[in-house]
Amino acid sequence: MTITAADLQFDREHIWHPYTSLINPLPCYPVVSADGCELTLSDGRQLVDGMSSWWAAIHGYNNARLNQAAKDQIDQMAHVMFGGITHPSAIALSRQLVDMTALSLDRVFLADSGSVAVEVAIKMALQYWVAKGQQNKCRLLTVENGYHGDTFAAMSVCDPVNGMHELFSGVLSKQLFAAAPQSRYDGQWHESDLDSLTQLFERHHNEVAAMIIEPIVQGAGGMRIYHPNYLKAVRQLCDQYDVLLICDEIATGFGRTGKLFGYQHADIIPDILCLGKAITGGYMTLAATLTSQAIGEEICRTKAGVFMHGPTFMANPLACAVAAQSLKIINENHWVAQVGAIEQQLKTELALCLELPNVVDVRVLGAIGVVELDSAVDMAAIQQYFVEQGVWIRPFGKLIYLMPPFIITPAQLSKLTNAVLSAAKGYK
Repeated sequence: MTITAADLQFDREHIWHPYTSLINPLPCYPVVSADGCELTLSDGRQLVDGMSSWWAAIHGYNNARLNQAAKDQIDQMAHVMFGGITHPSAIALSRQLVDMTALSLDRVFLADSGSVAVEVAIKMALQYWVAKGQQNKCRLLTVENGYHGDTFAAMSVCDPVNGMHELFSGVLSKQLFAAAPQSRYDGQWHESDLDSLTQLFERHHNEVAAMIIEPIVQGAGGMRIYHPNYLKAVRQLCDQYDVLLICDEIATGFGRTGKLFGYQHADIIPDILCLGKAITGGYMTLAATLTSQAIGEEICRTKAGVFMHGPTFMANPLACAVAAQSLKIINENHWVAQVGAIEQQLKTELALCLELPNVVDVRVLGAIGVVELDSAVDMAAIQQYFVEQGVWIRPFGKLIYLMPPFIITPAQLSKLTNAVLSAAKGYK
């Protein structure tokens, strides 16, 4: 497969990439193949991937087992509607999800993407309270610095000031935002972190349907890693004030934080759980929203008698087949040692960045490593620098971060951390 100069010119003139300007577009690097932890550019250069394709390709690229699952499924059927129909891949995947998650999370809604999974969770919470005759409970409570997706309900619970959706603040539903927790995962717990949150529960619990939060790690809102006691307190407050708890594990699920799911760091169980990204090992889009039998049945006691959501490509057989195989790989538990080794290497090698005057912080948890600078990076310049170093790393704002595939070798990971260190020293 090749990409010509004419192809790249067409791309620049006609294709709108995520979070980019049509007026001042950022350079796009042409990838023609991927294998293991490496991306191959059209000119033959190979880049060690530090992003797992936005945190999803945990098993690396061109995985033989995932490839075979896709090939086997496509010979049977690529897609069939899920309304009034079921199929073996959806059943196999849902059975695995029920077995992997908390005992009470035994009802599975298969969605298209992470943002849609969040939309589904929010709709579940709202319809639940309608069914209970409490239509007044129709707002969401969350924390600042969060990110939950780019669709409208999801945008409404993203950080309203420092997030990516301030442009839409005038038309989004007005939700409630507590101050983000400041106690670090590896630091001392400060009870004062709960002051803002507790006050919002006290004042507004009669109108709050659910609290939504990213467990332990706030992802695209700042790559912040907070203390498990905060999440424990969130669960307690939700129980005390009769509010549902939604855990958005789109980014943190399936081993990324060193636990299979982020909520396990605090030994709690959410009422609704959103999963995505790594569910198919990065092969194709799929997500899931899980809840309990009791909540699911209550949702169906509204006038409609059903849950009012149904994506066209819900439970796509190809995606389900690959996801079922991806979860089989996860259940073999190799990820435990892999993520543990990645964490130790990231801690050791990224710690060198703390000696630099422009580095504000370094934080690591599981297969997540973050270097925070004192000013925002020049995206075009630093991206070019990383490609010249033979790595694929895509920072944002002041953050240079790594979330590599779990199968990465120590040498490949060192190549990434060395590139981060050298970039932090100055890439211009």
